[in-house]
Amino acid sequence: MIKVIIERNIAEGMESTYEQIMKTMLRTMVEAPGYTSGVNYIDMKNSAHRVIITTWQSEQAWDIWKHTEQRAALLAAIKPILVGEEKITLLTV
Repeated sequence: MIKVIIERNIAEGMESTYEQIMKTMLRTMVEAPGYTSGVNYIDMKNSAHRVIITTWQSEQAWDIWKHTEQRAALLAAIKPILVGEEKITLLTV
């Protein structure tokens, strides 16, 4: 099992747009082979800073999802409302 931590900063006033896209992404991700769970967190001191923590059966499963057309399309929708690039960290025990 691995954890994938994705950090994003959202442009001011775009929180609801981001939330709508993330709901779609999490629904789509649930169907990905190797996906186990995921949660979208909001930084308590900076609501524009979002942290998504997902669990995958393997790095290979994550890598397959990372390169799907579905994820690419959803990222294309998110990218215009982000401040900077997303940061991805992979963790293992």
